[in-house]
Amino acid sequence: MSYAEITTLDPNPIKRWIQRRRLSSAADLYRPNKSPSAICDYGAGNGELMKLLRPRFPAAQLVCYEPYLLDQASDNLATVPNIVFTALPPQHEMDAVFCLEVFEHLPMRQTLEALAHIKAILKPNGILIIGVPVEVGLPAIYRGCFRMARRYGTHDATFRNIGLAAIGKPPQNRPLADPPYHPFHMGFDFRRFRRLLGEHFRIIRQATSPFDLGTWLMPEVNFVAST
Repeated sequence: MSYAEITTLDPNPIKRWIQRRRLSSAADLYRPNKSPSAICDYGAGNGELMKLLRPRFPAAQLVCYEPYLLDQASDNLATVPNIVFTALPPQHEMDAVFCLEVFEHLPMRQTLEALAHIKAILKPNGILIIGVPVEVGLPAIYRGCFRMARRYGTHDATFRNIGLAAIGKPPQNRPLADPPYHPFHMGFDFRRFRRLLGEHFRIIRQATSPFDLGTWLMPEVNFVAST
């Protein structure tokens, strides 16, 4: 199954809409004072975000960094000009870095490595936009119900784990796949991640998606940060 088939081309129309809004909400948060020269999508999936960034920043070089799904990204963006595709972490400076739906999958060591690398490639006062899911409180309940309808009994689709997440205490025994990553969002806590992010970057703004109504209700949250 392709990345698009579980996101923007998912069979469920509500999930398709939420996934597209997730991308547009993040893109809308980047409003530079001057035209950027280089923007990176860090862990780009199939590169769908680039379709939104290209017309907004026609002169910028867009760097699509994706270590696992690069073929899907290059196929999806075959008609989009001036895209650099790389499976290796980029090394040159960026005006902005987007990193959407990545950190909820990373164990702590990989999280710290990614934050350090992003900080190294961002220009002074560069902008970082990170999007992660809200997996606690009310969003944990409706997310969990959707997952139980599809795959009851998996780590993210049991009454126990959904209940723990709903009361703000998500389960910590998260499954780990090889290479090391967490295949399920369940257990990720955006509140802990926000504290960690604040130790490495200056957080400028927090906004939720598909509407900016707060993390008590919305399933996605974006952090805008700077070096």
